[in-house]
Amino acid sequence: MDKNTRKLRNQDINPCIEESDASQKCMDAYNYDKNMCSAYFQRYKNCRKYWHNIMVQRRRDGVKPDMPTAAERHEQLGAIGGKPY
Repeated sequence: MDKNTRKLRNQDINPCIEESDASQKCMDAYNYDKNMCSAYFQRYKNCRKYWHNIMVQRRRDGVKPDMPTAAERHEQLGAIGGKPY
């Protein structure tokens, strides 16, 4: 795996791996008909937006690292009762 691929597959860096994989599986299942997978794309987009806002807020507050680790994210999602997206 090249450096960029490893970075995208790293749970601590990319919080939306699950959503990304689901949209890719949908594309594979429906022969790359994007219209059939719009719900998966929207879920991925909402995930990225949600975690981007968290990252921006942490940066403003001076919290390092900017993106919470996978364990911290799991804890945060559990505290709010699941994924808000």
